[in-house]
Amino acid sequence: MSGPAFDAVIATIAIPAAAAAILAVVPSWRLATRLNVIASVLTIAAACLLLWHRPAPTALFLIDDLNIVFLLLNGFVGCTTSLFSAGYIAHELQTGHLTPRYLRFYHAMYQVMMVGMNLALITDNLGLMWFGVELATLSTVMMVGIYRTPASIEASWKYLILGSVGIALALFGTILVYLAARPVLGIGMAAMQWTNLRHHAAALDPALLDVGFIFLLIGYGTKAGLVPMHAWLPDAHAEGPTPISAVLSGLLLNVALYAILRFKMVLAMSHATIEPGILLIGVGLLSLFFAALMLYRRRDIKRLFAYSSIEHMGIIAFAFGIGGPLGNIAGLLQMMMHSLTKSAIFFSVGHIAQAKGTQKIAAITGLTTSHPLLGWTLVAGVAAIAGLPPFGIFTSEFLLITSTFARAPLLAVLLGFGILLAFGALLLRMTGLCFGEPSAGSYPVSASSVPIVLHLGVVLLIGLAMPAFLYAWFAHVATMLG
Repeated sequence: MSGPAFDAVIATIAIPAAAAAILAVVPSWRLATRLNVIASVLTIAAACLLLWHRPAPTALFLIDDLNIVFLLLNGFVGCTTSLFSAGYIAHELQTGHLTPRYLRFYHAMYQVMMVGMNLALITDNLGLMWFGVELATLSTVMMVGIYRTPASIEASWKYLILGSVGIALALFGTILVYLAARPVLGIGMAAMQWTNLRHHAAALDPALLDVGFIFLLIGYGTKAGLVPMHAWLPDAHAEGPTPISAVLSGLLLNVALYAILRFKMVLAMSHATIEPGILLIGVGLLSLFFAALMLYRRRDIKRLFAYSSIEHMGIIAFAFGIGGPLGNIAGLLQMMMHSLTKSAIFFSVGHIAQAKGTQKIAAITGLTTSHPLLGWTLVAGVAAIAGLPPFGIFTSEFLLITSTFARAPLLAVLLGFGILLAFGALLLRMTGLCFGEPSAGSYPVSASSVPIVLHLGVVLLIGLAMPAFLYAWFAHVATMLG
Protein backbone atom coordinates (compact mmCIF):
# COMPACT_ATOMS: atom_id res chain seq x y z
CA MET A 1 0.00 0.00 0.00
CA SER A 2 1.20 3.51 -0.81
CA GLY A 3 -0.12 7.05 -0.96
CA PRO A 4 0.14 10.27 1.06
CA ALA A 5 -1.72 8.87 4.06
CA PHE A 6 0.41 5.73 4.31
CA ASP A 7 3.56 7.80 3.79
CA ALA A 8 2.52 10.04 6.70
CA VAL A 9 2.11 6.98 8.92
CA ILE A 10 5.58 5.73 8.04
CA ALA A 11 6.99 9.25 8.52
CA THR A 12 5.88 9.35 12.18
CA ILE A 13 8.45 6.63 12.93
CA ALA A 14 10.92 7.12 10.05
CA ILE A 15 11.65 10.79 10.83
CA PRO A 16 12.64 10.28 14.48
CA ALA A 17 14.51 7.07 13.56
CA ALA A 18 16.60 8.90 10.96
CA ALA A 19 17.09 11.82 13.35
CA ALA A 20 18.35 9.46 16.08
CA ALA A 21 20.97 8.02 13.72
CA ILE A 22 22.15 11.50 12.69
CA LEU A 23 22.14 12.93 16.21
CA ALA A 24 24.28 10.07 17.48
CA VAL A 25 27.23 11.33 15.39
CA VAL A 26 26.68 15.12 15.21
CA PRO A 27 29.67 16.70 17.03
CA SER A 28 28.19 20.15 17.69
CA TRP A 29 25.71 20.29 20.57
CA ARG A 30 24.18 23.52 19.19
CA LEU A 31 23.52 21.86 15.84
CA ALA A 32 22.17 18.79 17.63
CA THR A 33 19.62 20.82 19.60
CA ARG A 34 18.41 22.46 16.39
CA LEU A 35 18.16 19.12 14.58
CA ASN A 36 16.26 17.67 17.52
CA VAL A 37 13.70 20.48 17.27
CA ILE A 38 13.45 20.18 13.48
CA ALA A 39 12.87 16.41 13.67
CA SER A 40 10.16 16.94 16.31
CA VAL A 41 8.43 19.58 14.17
CA LEU A 42 8.47 17.29 11.11
CA THR A 43 7.06 14.43 13.18
CA ILE A 44 4.09 16.46 14.44
CA ALA A 45 3.54 17.73 10.88
CA ALA A 46 3.31 14.13 9.63
CA ALA A 47 0.86 13.30 12.43
CA CYS A 48 -1.30 16.32 11.51
CA LEU A 49 -1.59 15.06 7.92
CA LEU A 50 -3.41 12.00 9.26
CA LEU A 51 -6.27 14.24 10.38
CA TRP A 52 -7.22 14.71 6.72
CA HIS A 53 -5.78 11.58 5.10
CA ARG A 54 -6.11 8.27 6.90
CA PRO A 55 -4.93 5.02 5.33
CA ALA A 56 -6.99 1.86 5.41
CA PRO A 57 -5.86 -0.62 8.10
CA THR A 58 -3.05 -2.95 7.08
CA ALA A 59 -1.55 -6.01 8.72
CA LEU A 60 0.83 -3.75 10.63
CA PHE A 61 -0.68 -0.28 10.93
CA LEU A 62 -3.98 1.15 12.10
CA ILE A 63 -5.05 4.80 12.35
CA ASP A 64 -8.39 5.48 14.02
CA ASP A 65 -9.97 8.18 16.16
CA LEU A 66 -8.49 6.68 19.33
CA ASN A 67 -4.81 6.56 18.48
CA ILE A 68 -4.79 9.79 16.46
CA VAL A 69 -5.59 11.62 19.72
CA PHE A 70 -2.55 10.09 21.38
CA LEU A 71 -0.36 10.52 18.29
CA LEU A 72 -1.09 14.25 18.01
CA LEU A 73 -0.57 14.74 21.74
CA ASN A 74 2.69 12.81 21.47
CA GLY A 75 3.90 14.99 18.63
CA PHE A 76 2.87 18.29 20.25
CA VAL A 77 4.42 17.62 23.67
CA GLY A 78 7.48 16.04 22.04
CA CYS A 79 7.96 19.18 19.93
CA THR A 80 7.54 21.68 22.77
CA THR A 81 9.76 19.58 25.05
CA SER A 82 12.52 19.65 22.42
CA LEU A 83 12.23 23.46 22.39
CA PHE A 84 12.46 23.59 26.18
CA SER A 85 15.27 21.05 26.13
CA ALA A 86 17.47 23.30 23.97
CA GLY A 87 17.85 25.98 26.66
CA TYR A 88 17.78 23.57 29.58
CA ILE A 89 20.50 21.32 28.22
CA ALA A 90 22.68 24.30 27.26
CA HIS A 91 22.66 25.37 30.92
CA GLU A 92 23.52 21.84 32.05
CA LEU A 93 26.50 21.89 29.68
CA GLN A 94 27.68 25.30 30.90
CA THR A 95 27.51 24.22 34.54
CA GLY A 96 29.42 20.99 33.87
CA HIS A 97 26.57 18.60 34.69
CA LEU A 98 26.73 17.17 31.17
CA THR A 99 29.45 16.80 28.53
CA PRO A 100 29.10 17.15 24.72
CA ARG A 101 29.49 13.38 24.43
CA TYR A 102 26.56 12.77 26.75
CA LEU A 103 24.54 15.39 24.88
CA ARG A 104 24.87 13.44 21.63
CA PHE A 105 23.64 10.37 23.45
CA TYR A 106 20.79 12.34 25.05
CA HIS A 107 19.46 13.75 21.77
CA ALA A 108 19.73 10.41 19.98
CA MET A 109 17.88 8.62 22.78
CA TYR A 110 15.21 11.34 22.78
CA GLN A 111 14.33 10.52 19.17
CA VAL A 112 14.54 6.76 19.81
CA MET A 113 11.99 7.28 22.57
CA MET A 114 9.69 9.04 20.08
CA VAL A 115 10.09 6.13 17.65
CA GLY A 116 9.04 3.65 20.32
CA MET A 117 6.02 5.60 21.50
CA ASN A 118 4.76 6.39 17.99
CA LEU A 119 5.22 2.78 16.90
CA ALA A 120 3.21 1.55 19.89
CA LEU A 121 0.41 3.96 18.98
CA ILE A 122 0.07 3.36 15.24
CA THR A 123 0.54 -0.40 15.02
CA ASP A 124 -2.31 -2.85 14.51
CA ASN A 125 -0.19 -5.65 15.96
CA LEU A 126 -0.01 -6.76 19.61
CA GLY A 127 3.64 -7.73 19.36
CA LEU A 128 4.77 -4.52 17.69
CA MET A 129 2.95 -2.47 20.31
CA TRP A 130 4.79 -4.37 23.05
CA PHE A 131 8.08 -3.79 21.23
CA GLY A 132 7.36 -0.06 20.90
CA VAL A 133 6.63 0.33 24.61
CA GLU A 134 9.79 -1.62 25.47
CA LEU A 135 11.91 0.52 23.11
CA ALA A 136 10.56 3.72 24.64
CA THR A 137 11.19 2.35 28.13
CA LEU A 138 14.81 1.38 27.45
CA SER A 139 15.61 4.74 25.89
CA THR A 140 14.18 6.63 28.87
CA VAL A 141 16.05 4.33 31.26
CA MET A 142 19.30 5.40 29.61
CA MET A 143 18.38 9.09 29.77
CA VAL A 144 17.41 8.92 33.44
CA GLY A 145 20.97 7.85 34.30
CA ILE A 146 22.70 10.32 32.01
CA TYR A 147 24.13 12.46 34.82
CA ARG A 148 26.13 9.41 35.98
CA THR A 149 25.75 10.31 39.65
CA PRO A 150 25.19 7.48 42.17
CA ALA A 151 21.58 8.62 42.69
CA SER A 152 20.81 8.81 38.95
CA ILE A 153 22.39 5.43 38.26
CA GLU A 154 20.41 3.89 41.10
CA ALA A 155 17.21 5.46 39.75
CA SER A 156 17.86 4.16 36.23
CA TRP A 157 18.59 0.64 37.52
CA LYS A 158 15.43 0.70 39.61
CA TYR A 159 13.48 1.84 36.57
CA LEU A 160 15.10 -0.86 34.43
CA ILE A 161 14.39 -3.67 36.86
CA LEU A 162 10.78 -2.72 37.62
CA GLY A 163 10.14 -1.83 33.99
CA SER A 164 11.53 -5.18 32.87
CA VAL A 165 9.27 -7.03 35.28
CA GLY A 166 6.31 -5.03 34.01
CA ILE A 167 7.08 -5.55 30.35
CA ALA A 168 7.65 -9.29 30.96
CA LEU A 169 4.20 -9.57 32.53
CA ALA A 170 2.75 -7.59 29.61
CA LEU A 171 4.44 -9.99 27.18
CA PHE A 172 2.94 -12.98 28.99
CA GLY A 173 -0.49 -11.34 28.85
CA THR A 174 -0.01 -10.68 25.13
CA ILE A 175 0.84 -14.36 24.56
CA LEU A 176 -2.31 -15.42 26.43
CA VAL A 177 -4.46 -13.16 24.24
CA TYR A 178 -2.80 -14.64 21.16
CA LEU A 179 -3.52 -18.17 22.42
CA ALA A 180 -7.14 -17.18 22.96
CA ALA A 181 -7.35 -15.90 19.36
CA ARG A 182 -5.45 -18.71 17.63
CA PRO A 183 -8.29 -21.28 17.49
CA VAL A 184 -10.54 -18.69 15.85
CA LEU A 185 -8.12 -16.67 13.69
CA GLY A 186 -5.45 -19.28 13.03
CA ILE A 187 -1.71 -19.20 13.46
CA GLY A 188 0.08 -16.06 12.33
CA MET A 189 -0.36 -12.32 12.06
CA ALA A 190 -4.16 -12.40 11.85
CA ALA A 191 -4.40 -13.48 15.48
CA MET A 192 -2.24 -10.50 16.52
CA GLN A 193 -4.28 -7.71 14.91
CA TRP A 194 -6.50 -5.38 16.96
CA THR A 195 -9.09 -5.15 14.19
CA ASN A 196 -9.48 -8.93 14.02
CA LEU A 197 -9.51 -9.36 17.79
CA ARG A 198 -12.32 -6.85 18.25
CA HIS A 199 -14.36 -8.29 15.39
CA HIS A 200 -14.12 -11.86 16.73
CA ALA A 201 -13.95 -11.06 20.47
CA ALA A 202 -17.18 -12.92 21.28
CA ALA A 203 -15.71 -16.16 19.90
CA LEU A 204 -12.41 -15.98 21.80
CA ASP A 205 -11.71 -18.10 24.89
CA PRO A 206 -12.99 -15.91 27.77
CA ALA A 207 -10.84 -17.63 30.43
CA LEU A 208 -7.62 -16.90 28.56
CA LEU A 209 -8.77 -13.33 27.90
CA ASP A 210 -9.48 -12.80 31.60
CA VAL A 211 -6.10 -14.03 32.78
CA GLY A 212 -4.35 -12.24 29.94
CA PHE A 213 -5.97 -8.91 30.80
CA ILE A 214 -4.93 -9.20 34.46
CA PHE A 215 -1.30 -9.73 33.44
CA LEU A 216 -1.55 -6.89 30.92
CA LEU A 217 -3.04 -4.54 33.50
CA ILE A 218 -0.19 -5.27 35.91
CA GLY A 219 2.47 -5.14 33.19
CA TYR A 220 1.41 -2.00 31.34
CA GLY A 221 0.13 -0.55 34.63
CA THR A 222 3.76 -0.59 35.80
CA LYS A 223 4.67 1.68 32.87
CA ALA A 224 1.58 3.84 33.53
CA GLY A 225 2.70 4.48 37.11
CA LEU A 226 -0.33 2.87 38.73
CA VAL A 227 -0.07 1.77 42.37
CA PRO A 228 1.35 -0.62 43.52
CA MET A 229 3.67 -0.83 40.48
CA HIS A 230 4.71 2.83 40.69
CA ALA A 231 7.96 2.72 42.69
CA TRP A 232 10.25 3.58 39.75
CA LEU A 233 8.43 6.80 38.86
CA PRO A 234 9.42 9.22 41.68
CA ASP A 235 13.11 8.28 41.45
CA ALA A 236 13.17 8.57 37.66
CA HIS A 237 11.61 12.04 37.83
CA ALA A 238 13.87 13.27 40.62
CA GLU A 239 17.21 12.09 39.22
CA GLY A 240 16.77 12.34 35.44
CA PRO A 241 16.90 15.46 33.24
CA THR A 242 13.77 17.58 33.57
CA PRO A 243 12.80 17.27 29.86
CA ILE A 244 12.58 13.51 30.43
CA SER A 245 10.34 14.11 33.45
CA ALA A 246 8.08 16.12 31.15
CA VAL A 247 7.78 13.38 28.52
CA LEU A 248 7.50 10.61 31.11
CA SER A 249 4.50 12.26 32.76
CA GLY A 250 3.11 13.81 29.60
CA LEU A 251 3.57 10.99 27.11
CA LEU A 252 4.96 7.60 28.18
CA LEU A 253 2.39 7.07 30.93
CA ASN A 254 -0.34 7.76 28.36
CA VAL A 255 1.10 5.26 25.87
CA ALA A 256 1.09 2.53 28.53
CA LEU A 257 -2.51 3.34 29.43
CA TYR A 258 -3.42 3.36 25.73
CA ALA A 259 -2.22 -0.26 25.54
CA ILE A 260 -4.52 -1.17 28.43
CA LEU A 261 -7.44 0.57 26.71
CA ARG A 262 -6.88 -1.41 23.50
CA PHE A 263 -7.18 -4.68 25.41
CA LYS A 264 -10.16 -3.33 27.36
CA MET A 265 -11.92 -2.71 24.04
CA VAL A 266 -11.48 -6.39 23.15
CA LEU A 267 -12.95 -7.53 26.46
CA ALA A 268 -15.82 -5.08 26.07
CA MET A 269 -16.88 -6.93 22.90
CA SER A 270 -17.03 -10.25 24.76
CA HIS A 271 -19.88 -10.70 27.25
CA ALA A 272 -18.37 -13.83 28.81
CA THR A 273 -15.25 -12.16 30.26
CA ILE A 274 -14.73 -10.31 33.52
CA GLU A 275 -15.69 -6.65 33.70
CA PRO A 276 -12.37 -4.79 33.19
CA GLY A 277 -13.90 -1.58 34.50
CA ILE A 278 -14.02 -2.95 38.05
CA LEU A 279 -10.28 -3.60 38.00
CA LEU A 280 -9.54 -0.14 36.59
CA ILE A 281 -11.75 1.53 39.21
CA GLY A 282 -10.00 -0.35 42.00
CA VAL A 283 -6.45 0.40 40.86
CA GLY A 284 -7.46 3.97 40.02
CA LEU A 285 -8.79 4.73 43.52
CA LEU A 286 -5.79 3.02 45.12
CA SER A 287 -3.40 5.17 43.04
CA LEU A 288 -5.36 8.35 43.78
CA PHE A 289 -5.43 7.95 47.57
CA PHE A 290 -1.88 6.67 47.90
CA ALA A 291 -0.44 9.52 45.81
CA ALA A 292 -2.61 12.15 47.54
CA LEU A 293 -1.28 11.10 50.95
CA MET A 294 2.31 10.90 49.74
CA LEU A 295 2.12 14.48 48.40
CA TYR A 296 2.13 15.78 51.97
CA ARG A 297 5.48 14.16 52.76
CA ARG A 298 7.55 15.13 49.72
CA ARG A 299 10.72 17.18 50.22
CA ASP A 300 11.90 17.25 46.59
CA ILE A 301 10.02 19.43 44.10
CA LYS A 302 10.33 16.96 41.22
CA ARG A 303 9.25 14.04 43.40
CA LEU A 304 6.25 16.11 44.46
CA PHE A 305 4.98 16.40 40.92
CA ALA A 306 5.92 12.79 40.16
CA TYR A 307 3.40 11.71 42.81
CA SER A 308 0.94 14.17 41.29
CA SER A 309 1.32 12.22 38.03
CA ILE A 310 0.49 8.99 39.85
CA GLU A 311 -2.59 10.70 41.30
CA HIS A 312 -3.81 11.77 37.88
CA MET A 313 -3.15 8.41 36.27
CA GLY A 314 -5.36 6.99 39.02
CA ILE A 315 -8.12 9.47 38.12
CA ILE A 316 -7.79 8.60 34.43
CA ALA A 317 -7.89 4.85 35.14
CA PHE A 318 -10.99 5.42 37.28
CA ALA A 319 -12.65 7.38 34.46
CA PHE A 320 -12.12 4.64 31.89
CA GLY A 321 -13.15 2.06 34.47
CA ILE A 322 -16.47 3.74 35.22
CA GLY A 323 -16.92 4.05 31.47
CA GLY A 324 -20.05 5.14 29.74
CA PRO A 325 -20.12 8.04 27.28
CA LEU A 326 -19.39 10.75 29.87
CA GLY A 327 -16.84 8.72 31.83
CA ASN A 328 -14.82 7.96 28.72
CA ILE A 329 -14.99 11.58 27.53
CA ALA A 330 -13.83 12.73 30.96
CA GLY A 331 -10.96 10.24 30.86
CA LEU A 332 -9.79 11.41 27.43
CA LEU A 333 -10.03 15.07 28.41
CA GLN A 334 -8.26 14.45 31.73
CA MET A 335 -5.48 12.63 29.91
CA MET A 336 -4.96 15.45 27.44
CA MET A 337 -5.14 18.21 30.07
CA HIS A 338 -2.80 16.36 32.43
CA SER A 339 -0.22 15.84 29.68
CA LEU A 340 -0.18 19.51 28.73
CA THR A 341 -0.30 20.84 32.29
CA LYS A 342 2.21 18.48 33.88
CA SER A 343 4.77 18.98 31.14
CA ALA A 344 4.38 22.77 31.56
CA ILE A 345 4.92 22.37 35.32
CA PHE A 346 8.10 20.38 34.75
CA PHE A 347 9.33 23.03 32.32
CA SER A 348 8.96 25.60 35.11
CA VAL A 349 10.41 23.28 37.75
CA GLY A 350 13.45 22.51 35.61
CA HIS A 351 14.39 26.17 35.32
CA ILE A 352 13.55 26.77 38.99
CA ALA A 353 15.95 24.01 40.06
CA GLN A 354 18.65 25.54 37.86
CA ALA A 355 17.98 29.06 39.17
CA LYS A 356 18.07 27.97 42.82
CA GLY A 357 20.70 25.27 42.49
CA THR A 358 18.54 22.76 44.38
CA GLN A 359 15.40 20.64 44.15
CA LYS A 360 14.71 20.72 47.89
CA ILE A 361 11.36 22.35 48.59
CA ALA A 362 12.53 23.81 51.91
CA ALA A 363 15.26 25.78 50.10
CA ILE A 364 12.90 27.35 47.54
CA THR A 365 10.57 30.18 48.62
CA GLY A 366 9.22 33.46 47.26
CA LEU A 367 9.57 32.59 43.58
CA THR A 368 7.01 35.19 42.48
CA THR A 369 9.32 37.85 43.92
CA SER A 370 12.77 36.51 42.99
CA HIS A 371 11.80 34.97 39.60
CA PRO A 372 8.37 36.37 38.61
CA LEU A 373 8.07 34.50 35.31
CA LEU A 374 8.90 31.12 36.80
CA GLY A 375 6.94 31.79 39.99
CA TRP A 376 3.70 32.84 38.35
CA THR A 377 3.80 30.12 35.70
CA LEU A 378 4.24 27.59 38.51
CA VAL A 379 1.25 29.14 40.32
CA ALA A 380 -0.83 28.81 37.15
CA GLY A 381 0.39 25.25 36.58
CA VAL A 382 -0.40 24.12 40.12
CA ALA A 383 -3.82 25.79 39.96
CA ALA A 384 -4.51 23.94 36.73
CA ILE A 385 -3.24 20.53 37.89
CA ALA A 386 -5.14 20.87 41.19
CA GLY A 387 -8.38 21.22 39.24
CA LEU A 388 -9.23 24.87 39.83
CA PRO A 389 -11.51 26.64 37.34
CA PRO A 390 -11.33 27.83 34.64
CA PHE A 391 -8.64 25.36 33.57
CA GLY A 392 -9.45 22.23 31.56
CA ILE A 393 -8.77 19.75 34.37
CA PHE A 394 -11.63 21.31 36.36
CA THR A 395 -13.91 20.54 33.41
CA SER A 396 -12.84 16.89 33.14
CA GLU A 397 -12.95 16.23 36.90
CA PHE A 398 -16.32 17.95 37.27
CA LEU A 399 -17.68 15.88 34.38
CA LEU A 400 -16.29 12.70 35.89
CA ILE A 401 -17.60 13.30 39.42
CA THR A 402 -21.10 14.30 38.26
CA SER A 403 -21.43 11.39 35.84
CA THR A 404 -20.17 8.96 38.50
CA PHE A 405 -22.54 10.37 41.10
CA ALA A 406 -25.49 9.64 38.81
CA ARG A 407 -24.48 5.97 38.58
CA ALA A 408 -22.54 5.18 41.78
CA PRO A 409 -22.80 7.90 44.46
CA LEU A 410 -20.43 6.19 46.90
CA LEU A 411 -17.69 5.96 44.28
CA ALA A 412 -18.22 9.63 43.43
CA VAL A 413 -17.78 10.58 47.09
CA LEU A 414 -14.55 8.56 47.31
CA LEU A 415 -13.27 10.10 44.10
CA GLY A 416 -14.10 13.63 45.22
CA PHE A 417 -12.49 13.13 48.62
CA GLY A 418 -9.28 11.82 47.03
CA ILE A 419 -9.10 14.79 44.66
CA LEU A 420 -9.64 17.24 47.55
CA LEU A 421 -6.95 15.49 49.57
CA ALA A 422 -4.44 15.97 46.76
CA PHE A 423 -5.66 19.54 46.20
CA GLY A 424 -4.80 20.45 49.81
CA ALA A 425 -1.25 19.11 49.50
CA LEU A 426 -0.56 20.93 46.23
CA LEU A 427 -1.98 24.20 47.56
CA LEU A 428 0.17 23.91 50.68
CA ARG A 429 3.35 23.34 48.68
CA MET A 430 2.56 26.06 46.14
CA THR A 431 2.11 28.65 48.89
CA GLY A 432 5.55 27.93 50.33
CA LEU A 433 7.31 27.74 46.98
CA CYS A 434 5.84 30.80 45.31
CA PHE A 435 5.08 33.32 48.06
CA GLY A 436 6.75 34.78 51.12
CA GLU A 437 10.32 35.96 51.54
CA PRO A 438 12.59 34.77 48.70
CA SER A 439 15.15 32.18 49.71
CA ALA A 440 18.81 33.07 49.51
CA GLY A 441 20.94 31.94 46.62
CA SER A 442 20.11 32.35 42.95
CA TYR A 443 21.93 31.57 39.74
CA PRO A 444 21.43 33.17 36.34
CA VAL A 445 19.26 31.06 34.07
CA SER A 446 17.78 31.70 30.65
CA ALA A 447 14.22 30.44 30.99
CA SER A 448 12.20 29.82 27.82
CA SER A 449 8.62 30.78 28.55
CA VAL A 450 7.15 29.86 25.14
CA PRO A 451 6.48 26.12 25.80
CA ILE A 452 5.14 26.88 29.30
CA VAL A 453 2.76 29.61 28.17
CA LEU A 454 1.67 27.63 25.11
CA HIS A 455 0.70 24.56 27.15
CA LEU A 456 -1.09 26.47 29.89
CA GLY A 457 -2.82 28.65 27.29
CA VAL A 458 -4.29 25.58 25.57
CA VAL A 459 -5.44 24.16 28.92
CA LEU A 460 -7.06 27.48 29.81
CA LEU A 461 -8.81 27.87 26.45
CA ILE A 462 -10.26 24.36 26.55
CA GLY A 463 -11.43 24.97 30.10
CA LEU A 464 -13.17 28.20 29.08
CA ALA A 465 -14.84 26.80 25.97
CA MET A 466 -14.16 23.32 24.62
CA PRO A 467 -14.31 23.41 20.81
CA ALA A 468 -17.31 21.59 19.39
CA PHE A 469 -15.15 19.44 17.10
CA LEU A 470 -13.05 18.28 20.06
CA TYR A 471 -16.13 17.23 22.04
CA ALA A 472 -17.57 15.42 18.99
CA TRP A 473 -14.24 13.68 18.49
CA PHE A 474 -14.03 12.54 22.10
CA ALA A 475 -17.67 11.43 22.01
CA HIS A 476 -16.94 9.17 19.05
CA VAL A 477 -13.88 7.70 20.76
CA ALA A 478 -16.00 7.13 23.89
CA THR A 479 -18.34 4.89 21.91
CA MET A 480 -15.33 2.94 20.60
CA LEU A 481 -14.14 2.31 24.15
CA GLY A 482 -17.46 0.74 25.09
